[in-house]
Amino acid sequence: MPLERGQRASVTPETDEIRLIDRIAAGDKLAFETLYRRYFPRLSRFLGRMTRSAALIEELTNDTMLVVWQKAASFDGSCKVSTWIFSIAYRKGLKGIKLSDEPLESDAELYMDPGETGPEQELNRRQLRRQVEHALNQLPLAQRLVMVLTYYHEMAYGDIADILDCPVNTVKTRMFHARHRLKDLLPNEKGHLP
Repeated sequence: MPLERGQRASVTPETDEIRLIDRIAAGDKLAFETLYRRYFPRLSRFLGRMTRSAALIEELTNDTMLVVWQKAASFDGSCKVSTWIFSIAYRKGLKGIKLSDEPLESDAELYMDPGETGPEQELNRRQLRRQVEHALNQLPLAQRLVMVLTYYHEMAYGDIADILDCPVNTVKTRMFHARHRLKDLLPNEKGHLP
């Protein structure tokens, strides 16, 4: 149905990203730059938490986005654009971990966004962030990824299952075990954990 004069089509973030992917598939560099800027911070945080290697973050993020550029025409719309991109990042992250000969480290400050609060709240928040990061880093990779994708990237279990290429029930099981493990690792924060 055509729009009447003065009406605007409702564009959701997902339809906007699908349009960007279509333009990228046609070789539109500006569309790619827009998508790159939109995803670089999210992918950097995800890959940072996955690999725990500051040296790998930018390389793997760029490798992920290169695949997006090269394979945009293969996006079939069977999942969200974010799910497709995070799936690519997940596979790149796994390869990066296998090929890396560097010791794994965690420098959460490199990929976390600072907030604006008073000095005491900022200190408390940083201490809690360090405790949570330390606890997350003690989880097995599969459990850590489920937690990160759920709470830091606000993804649904179905999308996480697509990214990790496993059944939704496996995601739920990993989340169950991760929550229980975190409760043991963060005994003072039991009331604040999801």
